[in-house]
Amino acid sequence: MTVSKGNHFEEEFRKIKENLEELCRDIKALAVLLIDKAGQLITTAGNTSFLDIPSFATLSAADFAATSNLADLIGEYDFTTLFHQGKEKSIYVSLISDQVILAVIFTKETTLGLVRIKVRKVSKKLEGFFDKIFADIEGEYVGMIDDDFIGEAESELDSLFE
Repeated sequence: MTVSKGNHFEEEFRKIKENLEELCRDIKALAVLLIDKAGQLITTAGNTSFLDIPSFATLSAADFAATSNLADLIGEYDFTTLFHQGKEKSIYVSLISDQVILAVIFTKETTLGLVRIKVRKVSKKLEGFFDKIFADIEGEYVGMIDDDFIGEAESELDSLFE
């Protein structure tokens, strides 16, 4: 029996969603969000009704981009986690597979140590899922774009900025 790519991706997405929901329950987080580095929401777990999700996703991605530049300035390759502590709520953000941002919003009733431990554990699982998805996607497009197309596209982009 063969499994189509669509079904395969649906299964990986289901596993990702289950892991986010488990993380949310285990640490009693208000919400857990997966965001791509461009600031687009992938999925959520928990209650996000109190959030302006598009703004949160965009700002989370921008926060990571700015922090990446800070890392460069001090000679680090990258910072993979960020933590913002508020009076009542805090945000713990972690980078997965260099492309996906995991944001956890939690209250002062949950300790940062617990969040770090559980996020690290879930991140390893999610990294495996995303690495597989990215490899499958990359495999689908190998050979579909040739050097001539890339050259023409680069030329067109260059002409836009002249």
